[in-house]
Amino acid sequence: MPQVVVEQNYGEAKRAIVKGLVAFNRAAVGKHAWKQIAVTVRDEGRIVGGALGALWIEWLFIELLWLGEAFRGRDFGTELMGKLEEEARRRGAKHAYVDTFSFQAPGFYEKLGFREFGRLDPYFETHARIWLTKPL
Repeated sequence: MPQVVVEQNYGEAKRAIVKGLVAFNRAAVGKHAWKQIAVTVRDEGRIVGGALGALWIEWLFIELLWLGEAFRGRDFGTELMGKLEEEARRRGAKHAYVDTFSFQAPGFYEKLGFREFGRLDPYFETHARIWLTKPL
């Protein structure tokens, strides 16, 4: 008889779940590769910031964006996002979305043309979690 179990091996569980979900999604929308993009800022060869994105169908999901403190306020974030979006468009993306916290960078994304489409407030104490999107 089937049982619901709290797994001790996360990796095995994740592989099985991803495999099942990919098969389900392919049956619904056809075969579309999940593509990853990484854009970094390097200083003397060392990564001091970067952005990670994932493309699926025509959407870019901005997974992570980070800049070391010494590199903030110097337009590196704008340049990172520009290169990430450019590469996503080159690979067929037509839209982008991101989630961020109110203490992180919602204003930064809005300056880049993103608009809010969802919010959980409060998400954590006095902070909100915000989802934003824009056409590419």
